[in-house]
Amino acid sequence: MPTRTNHAEKSPASAAPAESAHPAIERAKALINHGIVASGYAHAAEIALLEKQDPAGYWCGDLTADSTLLSDYILLQMWLYPAAPNGVWDPPTMPRIRQAIDGILDMQLPVGGWNIYENGPVEINATVRAYTMLKLTGLDPADPRMRRARELILRMGGIQACNSYTKLNYSLFDLFPRKFVPTIPPEILIIPGNVLYEMSSWTRTIIVPLSLVQAVGGTKLTPGGLKIDELFHPHRKLALARKDRIANLFLQADKLFKRWERKGLQAIRNKAVKAAEHWMLDRLQYTDGLGAIYPAMMYAIMAMDSLGYERDHPELVLALEQFEDLILERDGKAIFQPCKSPVWDTAIAAFALGEQGPEKLDAAATAAMQKAANWLLTKEIRRKGDWAAKRPDLTPSGWAFEFANEFYPDIDDTAMVLLALMHAKATDTEKQRRAEERATRWLLGMQSKDGGWAAFDVDNNWQFLNKVPFADHNAMLDPTCADITGRVLECLCRRGLTVEHPAIVRGVEYLLGQQEPNGSWLGRWGVLYVYGTFLAIRGLRASGAPQAEAAIARGAVWLKTVQNPDGGWGESCKGYETLQFEPHPSTPSQTAWAVIGLVAAGEAESEAARKGVEWLQEHMRKDGTWEENGTTGTGFPNVFYIKYHLYRDYFPLLALAGYAKAVGE
Repeated sequence: MPTRTNHAEKSPASAAPAESAHPAIERAKALINHGIVASGYAHAAEIALLEKQDPAGYWCGDLTADSTLLSDYILLQMWLYPAAPNGVWDPPTMPRIRQAIDGILDMQLPVGGWNIYENGPVEINATVRAYTMLKLTGLDPADPRMRRARELILRMGGIQACNSYTKLNYSLFDLFPRKFVPTIPPEILIIPGNVLYEMSSWTRTIIVPLSLVQAVGGTKLTPGGLKIDELFHPHRKLALARKDRIANLFLQADKLFKRWERKGLQAIRNKAVKAAEHWMLDRLQYTDGLGAIYPAMMYAIMAMDSLGYERDHPELVLALEQFEDLILERDGKAIFQPCKSPVWDTAIAAFALGEQGPEKLDAAATAAMQKAANWLLTKEIRRKGDWAAKRPDLTPSGWAFEFANEFYPDIDDTAMVLLALMHAKATDTEKQRRAEERATRWLLGMQSKDGGWAAFDVDNNWQFLNKVPFADHNAMLDPTCADITGRVLECLCRRGLTVEHPAIVRGVEYLLGQQEPNGSWLGRWGVLYVYGTFLAIRGLRASGAPQAEAAIARGAVWLKTVQNPDGGWGESCKGYETLQFEPHPSTPSQTAWAVIGLVAAGEAESEAARKGVEWLQEHMRKDGTWEENGTTGTGFPNVFYIKYHLYRDYFPLLALAGYAKAVGE
């Protein structure tokens, strides 16, 4: 099984380009003093990044998200250690629960609610989940913090305004009526048509164990038998919302599923439960947990408990260990991560270092990149995963996002690793060559019919599935997107494919068709239009397609129009709601993305690019790193966002390196 490691970022060197006795920083200072400014700051950033590399060769920054991870941790403990019939609740995990409670209270906004991204507004699901867990763990509803939250919840529509997953979770504790939540039948595993594989990979890993919890898990007692009736809005219906004809058909189907649960043939239900159990257990192999993501791992634990696995059952023991391994200790506080990002962080860090050019890398950087390459090669996936349902004849390869997640190699990560391996050279050059060839073929084989690339699957675009009652988490499908397609195009073209290749032709056409009227591209996996635009520009530029020149120019013009007065760039997650650029104070990562995009567009000499670089230089901290106040990573738009704590360091390095090269430093 893979090694499970909680990687803590090391403290970077406490020095700045302008004041340090560190030899490498002194070199950076000398470069700056001699007018080689961008390269000097890039070198300082390089030193800071090298300090954070794990001895094993990888980088892995912290990932943080919103308070729902803390709330759901407490909910899981209530499932595993339900209250006694007399209402007493004293789980063995109470010290960790107390940390989660403290974390929830720390994240409460002055208005009384909780948000889902930094500097964002109150969000109903996060607020209901936080209030509920605080009440069930003993905080007096009369407490002013609880009163403000409760009043806010009711003004926002009450618990009825929450999404299906919040309601479904609470139905498991009789906190919300079961008849008014979607039914997820395990029979989905045995019905003809392979419907499960038309859903996104993360939806699969969530709904399969959740179907088991619903089917056999029963209802748990809450501490003291407490309820949350005060969160129900008196004038809003409990019933599942009716939207249109297709949605109504699914609602009718949901009624049939509920009737089937009561009166269906037990033999068929037993067969479905067994199929779902086996599917889940199979995907617990060669991984750091089901899907290696927090919600799927949580539901897998609940499913095994529902199926009667004893607490010392090896599968349940391992699942609990893997889940706990997502939790980090920082200054006496617990940080609950949605997953881990070592492959992603390592690939971008190595690529950023290498983009400075071999002539600018000293022995330490070269050695660090070789260690990174050696480590990345150990993570190549050689087994078929869920993607093979649609590409059964494709030879396995690729890389996942996490330490281990072999059923779910990630197209975006694979492209990023291949870009990194252009600079980072492993000890075994022949092994690296074979891995690169396999992964390139795998990427080509994972192109969708529309010419774009998605995250995990091919042609995962049955739009009507967004109408099912439990699809309101905004992540039912894994469609192609401009940001991943741009990165894959850059990867393939820098590895020798030309605009004459059919895959490149289709990829270019896809990106040209996805450009917004204002010249931007929407980013699915990063916030938001700045992210999509810089990656689309890089992909189109790498393709060399003559027909892309006008689109590249329009993208560069758009980037200039959204630059902040201070010279940097910032964009709010709110744009996923309004589907337009929403300004935000400048952040290092988004400023770096814009500069990278401008440089790729041939605008390195522009005033906008120069000011962006100056912003990065002015905001570099004394240790060669940056502070980032904002959320720039996307999980599920409008539902879940992620803060990558290394984005603020390696993307500015990549921007400075590319700018320095473009202006001849």
